[in-house]
Amino acid sequence: MQGSKRPSSPVKGKLRLYSNRFCPYSQRVILVLDAKKISYDVVNINLYSKPDWYYDKSPFGKVPALEAENGDVIYESLVICDYLDEKYKAHHLHSQDPLQKAKDRLLIEQFNRVVNAMYKILSSIGRVNLDDDEAVANGLITFERELMNRGTPFFGGNKPGMLDLMIWPWCERAEILKLFGNANLLKKDKYRRLLEWSRRMAEEPSVKRSMMDSNTHIKYLQSYRAGRPDYDMILNSTD
Repeated sequence: MQGSKRPSSPVKGKLRLYSNRFCPYSQRVILVLDAKKISYDVVNINLYSKPDWYYDKSPFGKVPALEAENGDVIYESLVICDYLDEKYKAHHLHSQDPLQKAKDRLLIEQFNRVVNAMYKILSSIGRVNLDDDEAVANGLITFERELMNRGTPFFGGNKPGMLDLMIWPWCERAEILKLFGNANLLKKDKYRRLLEWSRRMAEEPSVKRSMMDSNTHIKYLQSYRAGRPDYDMILNSTD
């Protein structure tokens, strides 16, 4: 937070991730780091009271940002994740087929419509916007059909790939739409394959490391809506 001391340089052999415990974009990077078994440490940033030194790391003050051993810093979650997949060759997450990789990237971009609609639903206190509900429903149907067409447990095949990891943080939070959005939005018969995919994702060891349960997400969202986001809610259980 403001006034905090600038952290020391990353330990040799480790990357440094500037993050926030409840940021789904930061979780994207954590998922990739854990899936590829890359050594890293984390500095969590209070997004409501950012330290002045952080703007030297991320010009817009956003998380995530990734600092390499030589001090170079990159930001934007998709840029970071693509960099990590190209830099660390073991366990490729993107398809090695250029056309399939391009198709997956298009689906990641398309998922932004779901993300934007979810944010509107979850930040709108006491208001229901049917257009936002429809945007989420239509977006999820696209991914339901995509799983059917691929005929694999994950979008990446038999193991989660980049597309799986890039959409997971919002799918992890989807259950809270039942409380803060339309209770009928996530119908089991409508998204059978997506729900099976979600259960499989939740069982992956690299996903479990950053996953939070719905109650924790709900408590955080309540604090956010009240104008006092409790970023340290899970501090004792994570540090």
